[in-house]
Amino acid sequence: MAKTETLHVRIDPNLKLSAETTLKQLGLSTADAINIFLRQVILTGGLPFPVKLLKPNAETIAAIKEARKISKTGKGFSTIDDLMKELNL
Repeated sequence: MAKTETLHVRIDPNLKLSAETTLKQLGLSTADAINIFLRQVILTGGLPFPVKLLKPNAETIAAIKEARKISKTGKGFSTIDDLMKELNL
């Protein structure tokens, strides 16, 4: 059995650079941080921080209400093709 495994992940380049900058200030490599994270997942039996949905703010609530109002009075489409036909595209 290998002493280490390789983990390949795709992440936003700006996110990677920003994280590496912060981790360097802490004296950690990205690999060190990932190992710490995975050990905490094991120790806590899940993510080592709360994960929750945030409640929408007033602007988002207003947009949702507007969209629901439009959907009740406006024409809906079952498929994108139907929408495109209606738009003559």
